[in-house]
Amino acid sequence: MTLTYIQQINEAASFIQSRLGSVSPTVGLVLGSGLGDMANQVEQPIAIEYSDVPHFPVSTVEGHEGRFVIGTLEGKQVIVMQGRFHYYEGYDMKKVVFPVYVMKAIGVQTVVMTNACGGMNRSFHAGDLMLISDHINMTGANPLIGPNHAELGVRFPDMSEAYNREYRSLARKLAASVVGEDGVPLQLQEGVYAGITGPTYCTPAELTMLARIGGDAIGMSTVAEVIAARHAGLKVLGISCITDMAIGEELEPLTHEQVVAVANRTKPKFIALVKAFVREVQLG
Repeated sequence: MTLTYIQQINEAASFIQSRLGSVSPTVGLVLGSGLGDMANQVEQPIAIEYSDVPHFPVSTVEGHEGRFVIGTLEGKQVIVMQGRFHYYEGYDMKKVVFPVYVMKAIGVQTVVMTNACGGMNRSFHAGDLMLISDHINMTGANPLIGPNHAELGVRFPDMSEAYNREYRSLARKLAASVVGEDGVPLQLQEGVYAGITGPTYCTPAELTMLARIGGDAIGMSTVAEVIAARHAGLKVLGISCITDMAIGEELEPLTHEQVVAVANRTKPKFIALVKAFVREVQLG
């Protein structure tokens, strides 16, 4: 018998809950390329491989470990996605966002979405962190296309505040106290994330177009997951690691290995900011 989408979500959530005992995560962290070490900060960790969870896809991209890490971070119980799924891997959008609904089903209220991306704003630099204020969906797809499941959310979700204003204000305040291992304070940028399908990096003309329509950074994830999170009533903070500059008129060749390398160098400031946010954020 073929299970419905709701049944698959519930089975996956029940499996995860069966492994958690008394742990009940309220904050979800989705970690992008090269940022998975954040999971090492979790205390008393419980690791669950994606491949063990019913109906779960498997992450196939370098820099995405493919497991949940659940435990305590800065006094709050969290569930960390050490790796995510992408449309370009061949998964349909409903599969890409499946973990978001599963996290909601186990009690998560707030999600921190992170990614590695290219900077299109000329004031940015590789290694900066960017607070996502909004996004532009350039994928040509939407995870909510098809029959709506009222148990998950309304048919026409409002996206006027996809990235929570209070969370962004809190992150800006906390960033002022974050200092890297080099002694340099964190310069937190803020801007609009343009989401594309990938897996190719953009052409110079495409980047020029996206910058002209309002994009400050570009990447191949996050947008669909945020749509699903808002559909499910979750509050979202988005943080991008600018791993390279994607200026159309000045574009140079890029590899995924370069992206991961820059993300690795940025990790200390990224981890400090996320930990501070988890510690200070008020839930409910």
